[in-house]
Amino acid sequence: MKNLPEYIDWFRHSSSYINAHRKKVFVVLLPGEAIAHDNFYNIVHDITLLHSLGVKLVLVHGARPQINAALESAGIESTYHKGLRITDAISLQLIKQIIGALSVDIEALFSMGLANSPMHGADIKLSRGNFITARPLGVLDGIDHALTGMVRKVNATAIQQHLDRNNIVLVSNLGYSPTGEVFNLSPEEVATETAIALQAEKLILFIPQSGVMDSNGHMVSTLSPASAQEVLTAVESNDDNKANGVAQALAAAIKACRHNVHRSHLISFAQNGALIEELFTRDGCGTLVSKDTFEHLRPATIDDVGGILELIEPLEEAGVLVHRSRELLEAEISFFYVIEREGMIIACAALYPLDSQCGEIACIAIHKDYQDSGRGEHLLSALEAQAKKNGLSQVIVLTTQTTHWFMEKGFVPIAIAELPEKKQKMYNYQRNSKALKKPLN
Repeated sequence: MKNLPEYIDWFRHSSSYINAHRKKVFVVLLPGEAIAHDNFYNIVHDITLLHSLGVKLVLVHGARPQINAALESAGIESTYHKGLRITDAISLQLIKQIIGALSVDIEALFSMGLANSPMHGADIKLSRGNFITARPLGVLDGIDHALTGMVRKVNATAIQQHLDRNNIVLVSNLGYSPTGEVFNLSPEEVATETAIALQAEKLILFIPQSGVMDSNGHMVSTLSPASAQEVLTAVESNDDNKANGVAQALAAAIKACRHNVHRSHLISFAQNGALIEELFTRDGCGTLVSKDTFEHLRPATIDDVGGILELIEPLEEAGVLVHRSRELLEAEISFFYVIEREGMIIACAALYPLDSQCGEIACIAIHKDYQDSGRGEHLLSALEAQAKKNGLSQVIVLTTQTTHWFMEKGFVPIAIAELPEKKQKMYNYQRNSKALKKPLN
């Protein structure tokens, strides 16, 4: 196997995610575009893997392109208002046939168990039922939406009973009324309301692109509900995003997070392994919408010593940083700050007080995977702010290889004799470090 060491390393590190996901409820939106894509077989395999790892799964499927094709073949024109299909009685008969056939096809895919395949020995049971109670959308802007409906209630108790029996629950975008009517619903709405009703840990939405793109065409990896709302404006301005479901998926993610669904993920249905990469790696591959602070800077604690040592060891070996023993680091841990990302220390720095006016910023270290990403500046700014808060009027640094970086941040070179007396006595002439100073205005 190529890259076997990397695979082994990834597999070991995935254990924390496996433990975190076990017994949690994930609601997964499978739009019709995903079902029609060649990569859907791989998605089925990845969902099977999640199930085998103890994740409780609810799959919500749509049928947008399949319905469009069926209506076109029947000579029925599709009519929309604000992105919602207007469903008449004749259209609904075709829609029911298409959705019923898709549900059966999905059940068949999850029933596979050929030897030498990812499905071998899975023995998955899918459950379907009338879990969604719907009502008519009614007349909006003077337009009667007929049999297009909206979710009225999700029978979370019934769904949970099936999940507790280790079944995967399959839900379509059809809803049922107490009067026996059937309504055509938005699959994004069904997935969102189901996730909210179940208090799901995650809502996972498959879209045709890697993630959500901002107004500059750059993919955004993490968003708060507030910042996602701003991005949604740019997303909705592109008609293609409405046609392929990206705008609806982002709106669904925002609503879910605002109603206490822990995290919503938007990932590509065209990318092989996107689901696994998103859920079992630190950085994922799509867009995460979450109230949580995905990454934060905080004072270090004694529990961070191991992570800091792992971070600074390569720099010590290269001679960039002075060696610190575990004992010394434990004694000085109160001077350190760290950036933590998904439980991993990816950056650190220290602020040592030298006298009543001056402090030393030292031991700035960034994980190799996160360098040139602005985190060094973030740490430096935080330590300068802390120095001001402590009543210091200036900070100094000693460096052998990053003089220009500090000068770009407002530091100016000084002679060793200009260092505070305490630091002069500790100065290592063998390292011949450059000294720089920055007043804190």
